[in-house]
Amino acid sequence: MSEIDREPFPRGALIAAASVVAFTLAATTAARLLGVSPAGGPSMAGPARSVDLRFVDEPNGSVNVRDGRDNHMVAYLAPGTNGFVRGVMRGLAHDRIRRGIGSAPPFRLSVWRDGRLALKDTATGRMIDLDAFGASNKDAFAQLLHDDGAPV
Repeated sequence: MSEIDREPFPRGALIAAASVVAFTLAATTAARLLGVSPAGGPSMAGPARSVDLRFVDEPNGSVNVRDGRDNHMVAYLAPGTNGFVRGVMRGLAHDRIRRGIGSAPPFRLSVWRDGRLALKDTATGRMIDLDAFGASNKDAFAQLLHDDGAPV
């Protein structure tokens, strides 16, 4: 029989572990109740700028990005380009198809006051923090905030 079988677990270690768990739960509850923004997440104060966008697949493989309000063209994604944008939108479109939602509701691209960029599906409520994918992938979506209609 080893010494660990004869000796009880140290009481101090148990108290310390329970204290850490209790503090974590209390801090999380307080942050939620006070509306504190999670570290690294979008500010809860709201976006600095948002644009509603629709992504229209064309028969030649291109994608027209259109403004969700007046349907003017924001960007033209040529076939074989903008792989990150296409991949994100493909995943969101698949989610809509699975839920029986059509392509009519726009997606909301928002830049927050702290510079973070997020894409929200207005139909499902799903939000993607685009900063999590690195600067170059974030920039692929940031270009869509410029509504000059120039090719991306």
